[in-house]
Amino acid sequence: MAANITIISLQIESKPYQNAMTIGSEKPQLWIVVGPTASGKTALAIALSKCLNTEIISFDSRQFYTEMTIGTAKPSASELAQAPHHFISSKSIQSAYSSGSFAKDAKELLSASKKKNLVLVGGSGLYLNALLYPFHSLPAINDDLRNSVIKLSQSKGIEWLKGEVQRLDPISFKKMDTQNPQRLTRILEVCLQTGMAYSEVLRLQDQKKELPYEIKVFGIDWPRDLLYERINSRVDTMMQMGLLEEVKNLVDFQNLKALQTVGYVELFRHLDGQLSLDEAVDLIKRNSRRYAKRQLTWFRNQNPTVEWHSYKDLDSILTKAENHSTTHQE
Repeated sequence: MAANITIISLQIESKPYQNAMTIGSEKPQLWIVVGPTASGKTALAIALSKCLNTEIISFDSRQFYTEMTIGTAKPSASELAQAPHHFISSKSIQSAYSSGSFAKDAKELLSASKKKNLVLVGGSGLYLNALLYPFHSLPAINDDLRNSVIKLSQSKGIEWLKGEVQRLDPISFKKMDTQNPQRLTRILEVCLQTGMAYSEVLRLQDQKKELPYEIKVFGIDWPRDLLYERINSRVDTMMQMGLLEEVKNLVDFQNLKALQTVGYVELFRHLDGQLSLDEAVDLIKRNSRRYAKRQLTWFRNQNPTVEWHSYKDLDSILTKAENHSTTHQE
């Protein structure tokens, strides 16, 4: 019987993805857990790793950083002890680490692993896509162009960035998180460097080799009101665990890209005297809810076929893993 996990998504839904990898029983498998923040991904990933007797690769773009623990909801020490984890607290916030860097490191780990099946978990869809489809070779950006874009975006703001990206590449604009200034800047740089839409550059470079894995992607789906309650409760718990002290220790680094993150930005504003503590906490909750909504949009529109499961029906995923493990012994 599948091990019960105490996570209580709405309906089961699958969405086709034309570039999904060919399914073949002889291929090793990647069991991927996705979903919005606070949906219970960590618990499901650990349970899956036990069923498959394997290891976990995190693609959470903030859990990489050693200095960011409470605000990134890293697995606890007891959770980390239950299964080998990779890319948790593996970098310093002072290290430049991109989705491309992650894809390179994760691919090397996959190549070296002796496990036939591996579990991947996280909420950073861009990092997952970089691993699954790591063969886009984007052009190098001229330093003068990059500096010009940075200066214009700083002086004119995110609305200018959004307008330029929408004008030059409406396809990418429609699919992306339009509140992410780093992503907007990157797309604009590529458009200006190449004279083509970013989406067209990707299309022309899409003759890529697939990773030699069968891909299984499971999403945890919650009714919106219950998910928002979980998010609000998680923020309260983070504050009780000492998130404010964690942020105080990072004040000197607050301008680093890694710290432009929900839970940190708002408390920096509190420490700067711009917000009361109650206002900052309320803003963290609101921004976390908005982030969860953007994550759901991404995973529903961007990734390989996602099999969405109700938070009440996650044991069915574990049953699949146990049946697979029994049929395909390591």
